[in-house]
Parts: sequence; C-alpha cells; structure tokens
Amino acid sequence: MFYFSDKVVADLFTAVEFRLNFMDYLNKLRKSKTILSKLLFSLYIFSQSILNRVSINKLTLLGFTFVAMPLVMALLFSANKVSLLAKQSTSAIYHVAQLTQLNSRLEDTIAKVERYASQFIVLKDDELHTAFNRHQEVLADIIQATVLMQQDIVLKELLSSLQIESERIQALMASDSAMSLSLDQVQAEFKQLHFISKELEKRSNFVVNQQVLDIYHTTENISDSILERLYIIPVTLLIAGIFIILITQPLKRLTDKIQLLEQGNFEQEINLHGPAEVRAIADALENMRQRLHSLELQKSSFIRHISHELKTPLAAIREGTELIYDNSVGPLNDEQQEICDIIRTSVNRLQRLIEDLLDFNIVLDSTSLHGLEKINLAELISDACKLRKLDIKSKYLTLKYNNNPYFIYSNSKQLSVILDNILSNAIKYSPINGNITITYSSSKECLTINIIDQGPGIESSLTDKVFDAFYQGKAPENSLIKGSGLGLTIVKELLLRLNGSIKISQAEKLNAGNNSGACVTITLPITQTDIEL
Repeated sequence: MFYFSDKVVADLFTAVEFRLNFMDYLNKLRKSKTILSKLLFSLYIFSQSILNRVSINKLTLLGFTFVAMPLVMALLFSANKVSLLAKQSTSAIYHVAQLTQLNSRLEDTIAKVERYASQFIVLKDDELHTAFNRHQEVLADIIQATVLMQQDIVLKELLSSLQIESERIQALMASDSAMSLSLDQVQAEFKQLHFISKELEKRSNFVVNQQVLDIYHTTENISDSILERLYIIPVTLLIAGIFIILITQPLKRLTDKIQLLEQGNFEQEINLHGPAEVRAIADALENMRQRLHSLELQKSSFIRHISHELKTPLAAIREGTELIYDNSVGPLNDEQQEICDIIRTSVNRLQRLIEDLLDFNIVLDSTSLHGLEKINLAELISDACKLRKLDIKSKYLTLKYNNNPYFIYSNSKQLSVILDNILSNAIKYSPINGNITITYSSSKECLTINIIDQGPGIESSLTDKVFDAFYQGKAPENSLIKGSGLGLTIVKELLLRLNGSIKISQAEKLNAGNNSGACVTITLPITQTDIEL
C-alpha cells in the first residue's frame, strides 16, 4: 500500500479547488459574452428602428450635431482655460508692478526721512523737522495702503515691522532727547529700518518669482489639459464614421438593387429599410420592377411564340428545297438550279436569324440567367466547337484550344451562347486552311478568354459599332455563313449581366498569311466560390 503525506494531500486539494474555481470563471465569462452579444444585438435593432423613423436630412443634422458637440465643448473648455490664464497673468503683472513700485517708493521715502532727520540733528531747523514728519506720514500711508492690498502674510508682517520701526524713530525724533543725539546715533537708528526694507525687497522678489512660477505651472497644466482632450478628435471621427455608415449603407443597398435591375434581374423583390427617402425610392423601384418584369415576360413570350411559328413552316420549306436541290423529283436545268440555290441560301439565313432571335430571347428572359452551377470551362469550349464542327470542316480550319480543366461558378447557358456567337464570327472571317486559337488564363480578380483568328481583323473605328443591334460588317469572300447582326449584341448583353466585358483588337501578325486577324478578349470576374472550386 502507498501512503501520502499531509502536504501532498493538501496540495492535491488545493489543485482541485483551483480547477473548480477556474471552471466557474470560464462559465461566468461565457455568460458575460452571451449578455454582451445580446446587448450589441439590441443596440443594432434599436439603431435600425431609429433609422427607419428619421429622414436623411434629420440624420445628417443629427450627425453634424453629434460631431460638432465634442469639438464645441473642447473649444469652450480651451477658451475658459485661456481666459483664466489671461486673468491670472494680468493679476500677476499688476502685483509685480505694484511690488516694484512699492520697493522703489519705500526706498526713496526712507532715504528722504533719514536725510531730513540727519539734517535736523545737525542744523536744528524746525522746517527740517516738519519735512521729516511729512515724509513719515507719506511712509505710513504707503505702508497702510500696501498692507490692505497685499495677500502675502510675510509681506504684511514685514510691513507691520517697518511701520513699528518708523513710528519708534518718529517718537524718538519728537522727544526732548533728540536734541542730544549725534549724527552717527541717528544713522544707527535707521539701520533696522533699512534692514527691514531690504527684507521687503527680497520678499517682493520671492513673491514675484512665485507668481511667475505659478503662471508657468498653470500654462503647463492648461497645455496638458488641451493635449489630453485631443482624444475628442478620434471620438468625433468615430462618430462621423458611424453616421456616414448609417447614411451611406441604405444608399449602397439601394445602388445594389438598381444594379440588379440594370443586369435584368426583375424577379428579386425590392424591399429596403432605412430613412424615409430611401424607402420612397425603394417603393418606386419596386413598382418599376414589377412593370419591367411584366413587359419582359410579354416580350419573351412573343419572341418564343413567333420563333416557333416561323420555324414550323420554315422546316417544311427547307425540306422541300433540299429535295428539289438534290434532284429527288427530277433533274434541274442550270437556271432552275441557280434559283434553287438562292432559295436554299435564303432559307439557311432565315433559320440562322430565328436561332439568333431565340438566343436574344435568352437575354430578355431573366429567369434563364440565375441558375448558377459548377462549370468546367474546357468542356464548355469543347461543346461549342462540336456544335460548329461542320462549319469548321467546310473551311478546313484547324482549331486549337486548351483541354486543361478549369472550373468556374456561373451560368452554363449564358456562357454557351457567348462562346457560340464569338466562335461563329471567328469561323466566318477565317480564311480557308486557317487557324483558330482559344486560350484562357486567370488571376486573383478575373478570368480572361481569348479567341484569335487569322481573318482580316477589324478596324479600330468599328470596335464599338459592331456591338450595335443588326450591324453587320463587310462579309468575307466565299463565306457560307450569313449572320443577322445580333450575335455580338447578345454577347455584350449577356456579359453585362455577368459583370464581365468584351474587347476586340488586332491579333499579332501570324506567319500563315498577311492578315493579322482579330483577337476577342472576354473578361469575367472571379468570386470566392470560384477560388474554392
């Protein structure tokens, strides 16, 4: 058996108690976090409710008030402190001037008193005694006035001592024994008076220095106080930032809704909370969205029905034309063959136009553009090339594209229509035995797809005009593919809804011929979802 000492047992109980106390502390901390979260959530709900009740004008005025209030308070505080410093400085200057004047007057008056007393002792003239008494009264008035105005206790005591000593000398000069005094004795009597005067001068200098020091300390304290209140600047910036967010956040949400309408998303309901102006604009946008959505559905339905109605008789015309063209109902002469060839070409062009109308209907139909899915871009390009396989073979073209898989989160139907239209143009303008190259690359911000042909290229003055509806450039020689002028219009509209862009430029000159060719560059934004894929 094992036995433990009392110390080991005590340490064990202490460790267990510490663990229990620590667990209690963690539980309290969790509860406090929960309370804090609830408090923050309550503050957010309260701010939103307040935000819904005020207008932008009132919110702006309120924000200006909250921003200006701390600054005004700091300004008033600083002005008050500076005013106190100015008053203290004025008072100090007055007392310094008063003490300087006091020392000068005392020294001058004492010197006159001593001179008249000495002259009286020597000359025994009553007029000199009268002048002595007159200056004694002046000295007494100076001392009395200064005592009433001074607050320094030591100065008052020295002035009182000076007054007592002056009265003692005056009494001595008025007594009968004054006539028997010698000049040296009189001057000896004034030594104490001069000593007190010197002490007064020292104390005055000390008081002046003390007041200067007090002003210096007061200035330092005011400067520190003003510097300490500079925290008001980040506080006001924080308040300004909060109100900027409160004002701009509803406007940003409103802008996002407008951009959705611009991209053709008419199905998402517009319902915003915020100031009265924002809610009024949101209601107007919601009414406009409903009307646009209704019109879009009508347009899509019309194009869909008219395309269907056109394709049904067109199929019969095309089959009949093909039978006649193949001499299935008998041989044709040259003129009949030429007329049949014209009909056959026109029917193919009409069919292409109907297909373009159906593609254009995709642009109008917003319901077909919201199905986002994981797409392998390499497979999508391969499928687009297979759809144009016959056209590629008819011109003996060589198609080069990257087979490396690359995944993107987008709408496959959109991208298919975009790639098909651009590839169709590349085939149409490529020379016989030419090359078509499709490449793609990605960065942190976007995906870039390049489709390069060896055709005649496009003039820089027409790079924007080709995106206009029903615009067709100069057709290449011996081209069997006829367009409707809607292909690039459809591509640009679809890319606009994908927040992408398209650019047409001259490709680098190739060795196969004199033509430099055209380079069509498609740019699509990359989202965080694409990166995760």
